[in-house]
Amino acid sequence: MTEAMTETRTTTRSRPIGVIVLAALAGIALLLSIGHLLQALGILPYFIGRIEIRNFNIWYVLLWGLMVWVWAWAIQAIWNIDPAAWVFLMVVSGFNLLFDFFAMIGASTTYTDLSASFIVNGLIFAYTLLPGTKRAFAVE
Repeated sequence: MTEAMTETRTTTRSRPIGVIVLAALAGIALLLSIGHLLQALGILPYFIGRIEIRNFNIWYVLLWGLMVWVWAWAIQAIWNIDPAAWVFLMVVSGFNLLFDFFAMIGASTTYTDLSASFIVNGLIFAYTLLPGTKRAFAVE
């Protein structure tokens, strides 16, 4: 084995399974945010039961566009095992949980398009609290 190969092996950080799971969950949240962005642009319709409504709302476009950027940055930071990503995930998924919860309470139907987002953000929030995840990001 050459010296360069040995040096590369010792400097490469192993990526724990918890980091991979968090990156996958953040990827799902990114896809959901892209879907909401397309709804806000009027490209995809909002579904209310059997009714489809297309609507353009610039405020929603700006906010969901920001969320797409936030989740894309979070995936990159998680993949690089940045300790700041752990705190960032806690804050972003916590706020998303809160906002989705209040939006679902105010909805007139029992199932909204935010239900999937609520579940994914709940999983991200819960998974970041696990001791193994904290250890992977060196926050303990």
